[in-house]
Amino acid sequence: QVQFVESGGGLVQPGGSLRLSCVASGFTFGIRHMSWYRQAPGKERELVAAIYADGGTTNYANSVKGRFTITRDNTKNTVYLQMNSLKPEDTAVYYCNTYIRDLEYWGQGTQVTVSS
Repeated sequence: QVQFVESGGGLVQPGGSLRLSCVASGFTFGIRHMSWYRQAPGKERELVAAIYADGGTTNYANSVKGRFTITRDNTKNTVYLQMNSLKPEDTAVYYCNTYIRDLEYWGQGTQVTVSS
């Protein structure tokens, strides 16, 4: 059974940093591309960052380029999202995601709130 356990969210002031973690289980983590999405209140879910299975290729939404970094540790079945220079518009629930055989899987989400 595919499962994700996300953590690391919280309340942070503008300009601050957070590191999200997503521990995966129930599938062969090291051969799957992984992504982080987010959904703000009243908005559609959007792709934030993605990383290929070997960690060698990453992609970012324009809104987070230069501020967020996605990495993975295949020995720990974990994908990370380092978020720096956070802005109020980064406030959202952040979700871990992968595709396996054309099925999409999601974590439960972790809340990130950027506010003074």
